[in-house]
Amino acid sequence: MKSRSEIMRSVRRENTTPELLVRRVLHSFGLRFRLYRKDLPGSPDIVLPKFRTAIFVHGCFWHRHEACHLASTPKTNQDYWLSKFKANIERDTRNTQQLEAMGWNVLVLWECETRNHETLSRRLLQYFPAHRQALAEHD
Repeated sequence: MKSRSEIMRSVRRENTTPELLVRRVLHSFGLRFRLYRKDLPGSPDIVLPKFRTAIFVHGCFWHRHEACHLASTPKTNQDYWLSKFKANIERDTRNTQQLEAMGWNVLVLWECETRNHETLSRRLLQYFPAHRQALAEHD
C-alpha cells in the first residue's frame, strides 16, 4: 500500500487531462498560447499573450470548487486538509489579484467544467467571442 506522501507525489501538476481538453478546444478555435509562464504570478496553465489572458485550470478537489461534488473533504486528518485547502485558496486569490494588477485578464476553469465538450466550448467563447465560427464548424 502506498503511503500518503507517495500518493501526493504522484498527483500531476502539469499536462493534466482537464488542461489538455482546454488546450484542444482553444487550438480548435485557432488560438495560440503558451504554457506555464514562470514569469507570471501563479505560473498560469495557459497564457494567451495576444489577449493578455491567463487561464488556470483548477482541480475541483485541490482548489475547492464551491458546491461541486468533486470537492469533498477527506474524513481523516481534517485539520491538515482544511489548512492545506485554505492555503490553496489564498494563493489562488493572491495570484489572480497580482495578475489583474499587471493588466492581465484571468479565467479560472474548473475540472468539472471540462467534462462536457460543448459546455467547455461555450464557456471559452464567452471570453473569445470572435471565434464563434470555429465553434460552428466544430459542432
